[in-house]
Amino acid sequence: MKEYIKDQIKKSYETKQSLYSNEPLLDAIIDVAQKCLGLYKNGKKTLLAGNGGSAADAQHIAAELVGRYGFDRPSIPSLALTTDTSNLTAIGNDYGYDYVFSRQLEGMGQEGDLFIGISTSGNSKNIINAFLSAKKKGITTVALVGKDGGEMAKIADISLIVPSNSTPRIQESHILIGHILCDIIEKEMFGEGV
Repeated sequence: MKEYIKDQIKKSYETKQSLYSNEPLLDAIIDVAQKCLGLYKNGKKTLLAGNGGSAADAQHIAAELVGRYGFDRPSIPSLALTTDTSNLTAIGNDYGYDYVFSRQLEGMGQEGDLFIGISTSGNSKNIINAFLSAKKKGITTVALVGKDGGEMAKIADISLIVPSNSTPRIQESHILIGHILCDIIEKEMFGEGV
């Protein structure tokens, strides 16, 4: 069992190591961080959504921005569209689950906001629909995905693709990328920069 555990740690490390030398991904992370910094200065917000573990990641990242990441500072406007059970169940019941995020973006998203859709496959229909709604409203879309990026990477303004086919390894890397974004944003806005 110990060897199995060590193998799982090794696989996680190898996936993260592949991010380290992935220049297009590193540049895309910088691009997302800079876009976030610009929109926060203009009174806009980030919105995030995902399904299952990716829903938890959306909430986690939003909480790091609204609360704090590394040090005390003013709150940063961010909203996970995965947390309001009344919205999710009403929209799911009345319109179908494929529209639980797009309908919320129609009501709460504003031109100049940024929407991060999280999916390990890149093919989540409700996130794809959210991207389409976001684009109609002038909201920048970011796909935080794995594998080959799926359909989401084809329509997103910016794609952050973890080069792995393993759902657990992709999710572990997604939260790493989310933490990096939170760290950069917080330090650039309220610290000494990075």
